[in-house]
Amino acid sequence: MPLERKAIEIEKRIAAIPLERYRNFCIVAHIDHGKSTLSDRLLEHTGTITAGDGNKQVLDKLDVERERGITVKAQTCTMIYKNPKDGLDYLLHLVDTPGHVDFRAEVTRSYSSCSGALLLVDASQGVQAQTVANFYLAFAQGLSLVPVVNKIDMASADVPRVLEQLETVFELDTSTAVKVSAKTGQGVGEILPAVISNVPAPVGDAKKPLRMLLVDSWYDTFKGVVLLVRLFDGTLKQGDKVYSFATGNEYIVGEVGIQYPDAVPQKVLRAGQVGYVFFNPGMKRIQDAKLGDTFTNVGCEDMVEPCPGFEEPKPMVFVAAFPTNQDDYGRLADSISHLVLNDRSVTLQKDYSEALGAGWRLGFLGSLHCSVFQDRLRQEHGASIIITEPAVPTKIVWSTGEEVIVTNPAEFPDPDDHRIRSATLYEPFVNATVTLPEEYVGRCIEICENARGVQKSLEFFTATQVILKYELPAASLVDDLFGKLKGATKGYATLDYEDAGWRQAQLVKLNLLVNKKAVDAVARIVHVSQVERLGRQWVIKFKEHVDRQMFEVIIQAAAGRRIVARETIKPFRKDVLAKLHASDITRRRKLLEKQKAGRKRLRAVGNVIIDQSAFQKFLSK
Repeated sequence: MPLERKAIEIEKRIAAIPLERYRNFCIVAHIDHGKSTLSDRLLEHTGTITAGDGNKQVLDKLDVERERGITVKAQTCTMIYKNPKDGLDYLLHLVDTPGHVDFRAEVTRSYSSCSGALLLVDASQGVQAQTVANFYLAFAQGLSLVPVVNKIDMASADVPRVLEQLETVFELDTSTAVKVSAKTGQGVGEILPAVISNVPAPVGDAKKPLRMLLVDSWYDTFKGVVLLVRLFDGTLKQGDKVYSFATGNEYIVGEVGIQYPDAVPQKVLRAGQVGYVFFNPGMKRIQDAKLGDTFTNVGCEDMVEPCPGFEEPKPMVFVAAFPTNQDDYGRLADSISHLVLNDRSVTLQKDYSEALGAGWRLGFLGSLHCSVFQDRLRQEHGASIIITEPAVPTKIVWSTGEEVIVTNPAEFPDPDDHRIRSATLYEPFVNATVTLPEEYVGRCIEICENARGVQKSLEFFTATQVILKYELPAASLVDDLFGKLKGATKGYATLDYEDAGWRQAQLVKLNLLVNKKAVDAVARIVHVSQVERLGRQWVIKFKEHVDRQMFEVIIQAAAGRRIVARETIKPFRKDVLAKLHASDITRRRKLLEKQKAGRKRLRAVGNVIIDQSAFQKFLSK
């Protein structure tokens, strides 16, 4: 059986490699600078996968990742490389990280299992926002960096300018920089020797008791929760009993192995290696696999110091999701919980709306994270689903000093509630860094100012590139700020942000009323300065999607008790004057007045049935 023979061969080669010849490194870069393509070339170069045209983003395992060409989860792979300089085998462990700011937590986690990083920069784009952010993260962790300039085969590539940027912005020594084209494979052979000479070997001792860090986990229907671990000390093999510091549970190891790029079982994992492990009987709940947790042998709990854990990423964006047809509730519940199993950064609560029925309130790390989740629901489960506009949480501090955080606009107190008058309201802010070409500075400043931003700094880091730093409310970030910036700069702007805590603000709840009744599915908590604009926008848009009735329908936007905008849908009318010929004006007036009175009666009893599809169209961008 070829797979078993392959596993035994790999095991033999790995057993002969001492710890000094291990190298753990990751690839970090801005979005679309070619991380996943470079990973494919490195895997081909080391013979881990056979070279061929089918190798496109081998490590991106989700459908959404392949379709959008982005990486969402950090993926790992072990490679065995024969160094041409000394003819010896080296064990290399590669982590391909996501470039998008929403998945920052994935990148920080990857750093903990590595001792070096390839800082990849696109030769045609130069240094961009995420490059800066990832560099500082890696620098803070003390990783050794190998600068790599990618896409040198492109006509617009300007390698000297990029090297100059790396020197001026990060003070990196660019004499060792590797110039490659991941697409054509040019220069890829120089990367691994550079990694071997610049990245230090991991430190560890196989004789000491086991000390391993849980880096990532995913759910497998047959095996239970599978853990991705990095061993610092000791060894791990099938049948070992291990103890978790975070939960205090004990487990028996069922199988250990390496990702090569798919799971290949091994007899033993040693200190310095990164591999996978699952237990027998399996770990049932993904919540028990706390990322950043330390495991050790049962009985050695006092001799081993746990590793420093990770900061749990906090959800920044909340949306409510409802099935288009309430009969599908059970099916959709299964598919949502299935997705949440593998993506632990999504928070989930049950929700109910009078207009749309039973549903869920989901919390995400950012707007891209949210739209990726939506895509996965639609693709993998064919679920037809209505998703409300993304919103950010609000903090209310009552006069008694008690604090509540509201994620659902329906729970926001009404203006009639006397406590709200003396309460203080806070909204979340972010520190945003925008890099852009200098000719678009004016437009971008205008967009940020309109989004209620406060400018912190403006720096030129090359003759043509500008770094803008702004403090922005998270609400405007969710409201497609990045899309507006990209539109204003012909797609050149890049945005990076981090949480900046709460700021006091004047917030109100904006409601949409149809014939004086509030539609709870559309309510939003907004800043007073945005009320008029949003209200106007809502009523005009909603008017298009509501059907005409036999009576007048009034659509209003209300902030508290104040009506800020109104549209009226005229009723259907029968032509009551058709039968009159050359008649007297009083006779005409009498018939019209009679019709008017009938309408009034009808309006008093008639209620507007708003179709589900109207909400779907209204809430779609």
